[in-house]
Order: sequence, then C-alpha cells, then structure tokens
Amino acid sequence: MSSAIRLGTRRSALATAQSQQTADALAAVAGRRVELVPITSEGDVSRASLSQLGGQGVFATRLREALLAGECDLLVHSLKDLPTAPAPGLVIAAIPEREDARDIVLTRDGTPLHELHAGAVVGTGSPRRIAQISTRNPRVETRDLRGNIDSRMGRVREGELDAVILAAAGLARIGGVPADLVAEPLGLAEWPTAPGQGALAVEARDDAPAELRDAIARLDDLATRVAVTAERAVLSGLDAGCHAPVGVYAQWQDESLRIRAVVYAPDGSRRLGLDRTVLVRGGYAGEPGSGNGADAAGDDGPVARARRTGDGVARELLDHGAAEVAP
Repeated sequence: MSSAIRLGTRRSALATAQSQQTADALAAVAGRRVELVPITSEGDVSRASLSQLGGQGVFATRLREALLAGECDLLVHSLKDLPTAPAPGLVIAAIPEREDARDIVLTRDGTPLHELHAGAVVGTGSPRRIAQISTRNPRVETRDLRGNIDSRMGRVREGELDAVILAAAGLARIGGVPADLVAEPLGLAEWPTAPGQGALAVEARDDAPAELRDAIARLDDLATRVAVTAERAVLSGLDAGCHAPVGVYAQWQDESLRIRAVVYAPDGSRRLGLDRTVLVRGGYAGEPGSGNGADAAGDDGPVARARRTGDGVARELLDHGAAEVAP
C-alpha cells in the first residue's frame, strides 16, 4: 500500500477546514490517503497587526520552510496570503475552483455598512478594507483586529464591535454565517477584494515526484488560474511604485477577461480605478485538471496573456498617478 501524502497546514480552524477539503479531493484523484501535518507560523502566534508583521507572506514562510525541509509533501494556502514573487524551489501546482471572492459585513441587526451610525466601530486589520470602509461610510471608526473567525464574530455578538468584515470564502469553508448574525455581501464592482481572495493555492516542491505533481494538477481550475494570475500581476506591477491599498477582481468567462482594479488612499479620501475587458482565448485543453499546463503552453497560453494584461493594468494605473494616491 502506498504511503500517505502529507499535507502541511496551519492549525487554525479555517486553515484546517480548507486543507481537509483539499486533502479529500486529492485522495479521490490520487487513490492514496492524505494526512494533515499541523504547522505553526509566526502569524499564528503573534498578536501584532498584520501590517507590523509584514502583511502578505507572514503565514506562508514557516510552512514553506517545512515543505522545503521535507516535513510535508504539499501545502494549501489562501492565495491572497502568498507573495506574488515566486518561491525558489516551489511551484503552485494547482489552483482549485474559486469560492465567493466577496467581503461580507457581519452585524447583530443587519444594519448596512453605509447606514451605521457615527462612531460605530468596525473591526478589520486590512489596510484595503480600512480605506474602503472610510469611502463607504466615513462616520464610522475602524479597529485593528486579529484572531480567528470565531473570535472576531464573538466580538460583534458581545457588543465590543458593531460590525466586522470577513471574507465570504472563509465563512463558507467553516460552515457559513451563524444564525445570530446578519450578513451583508459587498459587491465586487464597488468593493474589489484582495488579489486571489476566495482561491486556494496548492504548493509543492518543483522536484516533487511526477506522480504527485500529476495528481495535484487534476485539482486545477483553468478559469480560476487565469483570473487570479491577472489579479496578482496587477498587484506585482504596482508594488514597485505604489504602496497604497489595492483591490482587484478579475473574471474569465467566454474568453473575455474582465479586470476591476482600484487604488485607495489609506484614509479613503482618494481612489483611482480602472476597468478593462480583453479577449483571452483558451490556448490548450485545460478545464479542471489543467495544472501548470497554462505556463507550459508558453507566451500564447491564456495564463501568460492574463499575466501580461495584469501588468498592463498596473502600468496604466501608475501612469494615471497611482503612486500619488497615498499621501
């Protein structure tokens, strides 16, 4: 009997849930048992804000060290938590079909975010969300927030916060919105979220056995990979010359790639947005299970074209003054 495939995961309820879902899907296609290997990251033990810890990548570093050291065979990340730069020795071997990419406001009584009273307190640790909250309702206050989803929702239940903003995908993966709270989904046109939000990244070593790489690749969803590649290319292109919060959402459907990107001043006082729709034809027989075939297809593949499109959106935002949006 083949040995079990070891999947490294953070210990939080959300990370464990999404890792177990991926483990079950991988076991089904690989015909092998997949076991979870809990790993503790710096982001899990520190109570500092994400911006103080370094933001993107704080949850991934320790897991990647474990993968490179052979403590596990693959990892599952929330894609929005991964830096856009490639990790030496590692490859994103699959990006499964994306969950809901929206943010959700949770309150006790269902009051919409834009109607919350002056001085109402909204919890979030995200600079992007803080800027968007200030744009949507400048009367409210924001409070830096850490902790797992349950603890964040508990602070709304107990009245410490009037509202909290969470990713819809994370809520769905742990069972959905609890009956004692009311959800307000925020539309992606006016409230684009973090690049890659709602998507998972399955990461493996670049020298992993071909059998394992092939099995992981069967979890890949081409439409999701194309969309999130464009989103991450926008973020990567802006990183060099713009440090303002960014929201990006892309969708690839019927060979049309639509991108909505907005750069915000940290206090929400200014924003610069751009919408683009371009034709991106499918370049190979991908569909679910495409794996890294899009990259292997070369410069004419849909993933490569999505990356170039995202790069172009970033350059255009910079040309229009994105770097000056942040004071």
